[in-house]
Amino acid sequence: MSEITTQQIKLTRKDFVSSSEVRWCPGCGDYAVLANMQRVLPDLATAKEKYVFVSGIGCSSRFPYYMDTYGFHGIHGRAPAIASGVKLANPELEVWVITGDGDGFSIGGNHMIHILRRNIDLNIILFNNRIYGLTKGQYSPTSKLGMKTKSSPFGSVDRPFNPASVAFGAEATFIARALDVDAKSMQEVMLRGQKHKGTSFIEVYQNCVIFNDGEFEDVSNKQTRPDNALYVEHGKPMVFGKDNDKGIIIDGSHPKVVTLGDKFTPENILHHDETNPIITNMLLQMTLDPVFPTPFGVLRAVVAPTYDEMLYRQIEEAKEKRGQGTLETLFYSGDTWEV
Repeated sequence: MSEITTQQIKLTRKDFVSSSEVRWCPGCGDYAVLANMQRVLPDLATAKEKYVFVSGIGCSSRFPYYMDTYGFHGIHGRAPAIASGVKLANPELEVWVITGDGDGFSIGGNHMIHILRRNIDLNIILFNNRIYGLTKGQYSPTSKLGMKTKSSPFGSVDRPFNPASVAFGAEATFIARALDVDAKSMQEVMLRGQKHKGTSFIEVYQNCVIFNDGEFEDVSNKQTRPDNALYVEHGKPMVFGKDNDKGIIIDGSHPKVVTLGDKFTPENILHHDETNPIITNMLLQMTLDPVFPTPFGVLRAVVAPTYDEMLYRQIEEAKEKRGQGTLETLFYSGDTWEV
């Protein structure tokens, strides 16, 4: 089908649903991420043939089978490397990396930090359920300290990664967090991530009903979510609570939860600035402290040159200076030896 014809057709969610049987445990949070992705892509007015989903190993890595797009089911932890090659080989493709907390931050940790620092123009969704699900319940790099599992029967003594903090340390230009049971917020960050020029990193808190059920109960439960979740939006005050009666201020050099009233109003509490690294880092540290609500939404979004743009510019400049070149010329250039 030609590109012009494809773009004239109004796509729907059904156009992105493959014929493969979805095989996740009933109640798994993966279903929500899949459904929201299939709802978001039609709104982007991009030909479906331009999408490529790349995954590694794990429950979440079955994702490409369930999208009626191009896909690549890679090997453990290597999805970022494969996706980098796909994007650089064809910059017109819209590439999504699908990975989990074990796949992406254990064996794949090295690949993850390098794709983030390079700022290749693609998107990453990290399914974080704080457990190894496919291999049946071992603790993962994001499992809580002291968590008892099949591989840590006396409690894990590993300090966990905060994935968004790792992304921030790697200078990711777009960092967001979503919750599997909150479709509206997840779709919003997916849309923002797709439109971002550079690497977008989206962490999804996702429930594993079999091996780590209720891990995010404080924010997934509709009754307790308002008091435990802080939805941030650029330029908007950091307000939360069932009655929107709580806010975040800076007290000296530290964040503090206050009650809104005569002294504190939405106008004089802290406003989110997704371009300010100090505010982003503060939100990431709040994630680790139960005194504070867990931040969701776009935590960081800044403009920076992308790796693919710089690479292709470099290639064009080399062609202008040296000509097209041939493989034979390359073989016989520089230092050569006869053996």
